[in-house]
Amino acid sequence: MKRLTRLKQSKMNGQSSEASTNSSSSPSHAKTSNLLVKNQQYIESTLSDAGDLQRRHFKIDDKKASLYYLSSVTEYEKIERMLGSAFDSKRSLDKMLEHAAMFVPTNSNNKVIEALLEGRSVLLIDGEEMIYLLDTGSIIKRDTAEPMNEKVVRGSHEGFVEDLGTNVHLLRRRISSRQLAIQYHKIGTDTNTSVCIVYMKNIANPQLVQEITKRIESIEMDMTFSPGFIEEFLEDSTFSPFPQVLNTERPDRTMAAVMDGQIAIMIEGSPTCIIAPITFFAFYQSPDDYNSRFYVGTFYRMIRILSFLIAILLPAIYIAVVGFHFEVIPNDLVLPVKTSVEQIPYPPIIEAIIMELTIELIREAGVRLPSPIGQTIGIVGGLVIGDAIVTAGLVSNVMIIVVALTAIAAFVVPSTEMNTSVRILRFPFMFAAASFGFFGISFAGMLLLIHLCKLESFGVPYFSPVAPFQWKDLKDTFLRMPVWLMNLKPASYRPLKKKQQGYSRRWAKNE
Repeated sequence: MKRLTRLKQSKMNGQSSEASTNSSSSPSHAKTSNLLVKNQQYIESTLSDAGDLQRRHFKIDDKKASLYYLSSVTEYEKIERMLGSAFDSKRSLDKMLEHAAMFVPTNSNNKVIEALLEGRSVLLIDGEEMIYLLDTGSIIKRDTAEPMNEKVVRGSHEGFVEDLGTNVHLLRRRISSRQLAIQYHKIGTDTNTSVCIVYMKNIANPQLVQEITKRIESIEMDMTFSPGFIEEFLEDSTFSPFPQVLNTERPDRTMAAVMDGQIAIMIEGSPTCIIAPITFFAFYQSPDDYNSRFYVGTFYRMIRILSFLIAILLPAIYIAVVGFHFEVIPNDLVLPVKTSVEQIPYPPIIEAIIMELTIELIREAGVRLPSPIGQTIGIVGGLVIGDAIVTAGLVSNVMIIVVALTAIAAFVVPSTEMNTSVRILRFPFMFAAASFGFFGISFAGMLLLIHLCKLESFGVPYFSPVAPFQWKDLKDTFLRMPVWLMNLKPASYRPLKKKQQGYSRRWAKNE
């Protein structure tokens, strides 16, 4: 048994102090017994209602031994490879421990139960206080296909999946650096969901890492259903309509954020990665901006930012013009607009609300239905309802155009969260325009601007680099300057390492 003694000493030196501390602080961390029967009774009583709990009894070195595992989360072929298929025959512990890394010893009952629930098998030997944990968990995962809601024309077509280990692999494969830090935490007293924090030690601000870690460790809940469950526990202003973290399923975008000094938070069971902190303008950036010529990327980025103004202001401007400021319409358009709206039996605000809610109903139906049916509902429903409602004289032709442009502008946003916020924001502007015309729009716009300037994401100004103004960061905000000019990391995230690259076009000066 010399090999067993060496294995205990090498693997338990770092665990003994922790186990003794835990056992003194909580009864759930009680130590295991050297009697096989007592250990069996503890496991079977704790998991008495687990119908998938399986038991195998055999002998090792003429001692009684038992193997426990949950069949629903364990791969039986792995057990056979480690212990052999005939459990009823005698086995040598020294021979099994030739691959010592597969057998992790513990004397904590709590760790034994956690290991079973995670898919590992536990090996009990009579007369031995140590229980051995075997990594036999089954892994069911899908292909790392490109996310449906974040497609790009050029660039990587890989996406995160529901397996946390695979997601960490995708990220580490892109950042092969010893400075890449990965911290694991558990959230959910019943689900014990693994949460992973990823950042660069030599780039990310330590205060930012500490703040995010503190907020994650302070979460107390029974379960973690999705990243949306923990977002509201983390963000600074829960009641703000704007998202203060960025959700992405793209490894390349996550890699770029980590290299800028941001923190990535990944959760077991979800392909969505949370990136924090974030600024308003980051939601209007797309990986395609950097995969094309800089003037093309700049053009489409400016269109996206313009779409934000169109999505929240266009219906309000229509309501204000028709209800209060008809004189601003050019003379050539007065008659067509007047003819279109004079037969409508109610004010423009009612007309706008009817159409906006109709668009939202069609969109929601298209999302919930299967893909072929959803596309048909969206196209046919929009055409049929639009034509019928105009023919019936309930909505004007101009309002159909306004609502259609507004819907298109709202969907230009690359981020689903910001897309939703923009669609909701247009309703307050519509009511302000219906009450006070252009004055109401101006007042609502000032409130929105004040809110954006005041909002923070983990201490980072949300409207940076505009407020506070940082002209160096404007190279990658409204514009997308050539990559070789963006030699500094965004100052908004307060990175330790500010320089991103040297001057890489010296060859041009030597010509």
